[in-house]
Amino acid sequence: MMRRAASGVACALAAGVLFAGCGGSSGSGSAVPVNDVALVDGTPITVSQLVTTMNVARLSMGASYPEPGTTDWVSLRSRALEALTHDAELRAWAHNLGVSVSASAVDAAVKQTLAGAFPGKAKGSIDQAKVKAEFKRTGMTNELLRHRIETKLLSAAAAAKVGGSPTVTDAQVLAQYTKDKKSTYSQPERRKVRHILVKTKALADQLYAQLQASDARFAALAKQYSTDSSGKTAGGDLGVVSRTSLVKPFADVAFSEPVGVVSKPTQSQYGWHLIEAEGPVIPASTQPLDAALKKTIRSQLVEKARQKHIADQFDAAVNQLSANIKFAPGYAPAISTTQ
Repeated sequence: MMRRAASGVACALAAGVLFAGCGGSSGSGSAVPVNDVALVDGTPITVSQLVTTMNVARLSMGASYPEPGTTDWVSLRSRALEALTHDAELRAWAHNLGVSVSASAVDAAVKQTLAGAFPGKAKGSIDQAKVKAEFKRTGMTNELLRHRIETKLLSAAAAAKVGGSPTVTDAQVLAQYTKDKKSTYSQPERRKVRHILVKTKALADQLYAQLQASDARFAALAKQYSTDSSGKTAGGDLGVVSRTSLVKPFADVAFSEPVGVVSKPTQSQYGWHLIEAEGPVIPASTQPLDAALKKTIRSQLVEKARQKHIADQFDAAVNQLSANIKFAPGYAPAISTTQ
């Protein structure tokens, strides 16, 4: 039996890529109607759905689309069927949970999707000519789009029903904070800095001589001469930078010079710098685990636990559904040994 990874629900909720790496359960049998290629818990996957899905793949792949009948083509068709099977499993999961979405909700979601991708002149309207052209280019159909959006809504509703509200203890919050303290909640020394970067010491000396008396032309000279992108776009302004983000020769000068004093030319692996600190050194700091941060971390842990619970529930449902998935002869996906 092929097992789907726990990320199956996430793949469905993304609902944008035909082959998103989501697998399919496998089974075999001949009790499948002639116009269908599979039955999932009694719900058919039709030949028409598979043909449309393969057409989307053909137009997307262009010249790399394999010749029909070849091993590569059969493999591609198998992956297309796995994607359709995955959708059918999600829909069956929702149905068995007693979850449904109204036709009007699907209509609204379809309209919102098309209006966002192909906006018309009036607010909230759809440029139907662009929709038609895009569907022709990609092989998308109204039926397939509606089916995908309905599946997305159903899977979201099912996830909401089983997700619950996991409990996260203070100890778990503290443990997560401790784990992420250095990487997420600590900041090294910082300072507001600007610089001019040039290739030669001769040019750096020339610019330094112009700036010794006054730094009034610093931005203009940076825009004219600096080879760093910050020179052209921001007059050499790097904003507030951390010591650890800078190469050592630059950092040593940037974090030792007085405010408003242009440094003598300093060499790094990138060239010659004229550096000016525009503000005091901001000491290294660590964000305390106060009430606001506790709330943020708790919310993150609750959502992580919720997503895991949803994935586990869906995997359990797939295990049950597998016994009721039948494929027409020649269509069953290859058996996977992964668990």
